[in-house]
Amino acid sequence: MIDPILLLAFIPAALALNLTPGADMMFCFAQGIRSGPRAAIAASAGISAGAFVHVLLAGLGLGALVAAFPWLFGAIRWIGAGYLLWLAWKTLRTPLVTEAGPLPSSSRAFRDGLVVNLSNPKVILFILALVPQFIDPARPVLPQFLACGAVLAAGGFVINGLVGVFSGRIGRMLLRSPRTERGLRTASSTIFAALAARIGWEALRA
Repeated sequence: MIDPILLLAFIPAALALNLTPGADMMFCFAQGIRSGPRAAIAASAGISAGAFVHVLLAGLGLGALVAAFPWLFGAIRWIGAGYLLWLAWKTLRTPLVTEAGPLPSSSRAFRDGLVVNLSNPKVILFILALVPQFIDPARPVLPQFLACGAVLAAGGFVINGLVGVFSGRIGRMLLRSPRTERGLRTASSTIFAALAARIGWEALRA
């Protein structure tokens, strides 16, 4: 399906992407602070699923589609920025859960992580720029893209999940005072708003 040597060469590049702080990692960090380890892991799973979708679309020929319609990346950027702003507003207005209250569902955290990843054009730009360098054109292209996507998704799930779990444990310890609760809520909201501003700024410069 894929040349083992090419796959081994791809793994360090994939880990470099996974370890680079970005929208996905910061989203899991904020989810861990606000809602605890379970939500952070679910969000990380959603992000990994989004990364795999990016790879699948690239393998099916999205690169040619974007080349034909350059405005597509701009639309994706603004959709992502709007969604992150909505998350920032909702996080700021919604009190954090207490020990007696229910945690947000894992399915919701998964969905939010999926949307955040799918609306981040940097992910597919990286895929379109890097993955083809590790593809053997003499073999079926789509299975090779999917193999690379599995590597990206697995590495991202582990790394982002660990970041979220670590922040979640700290957050749950600090939720004992109302002042700390407001500070954590504001911090999470600020992270989402900053990510939205960054995406919007990059869209304006493009």
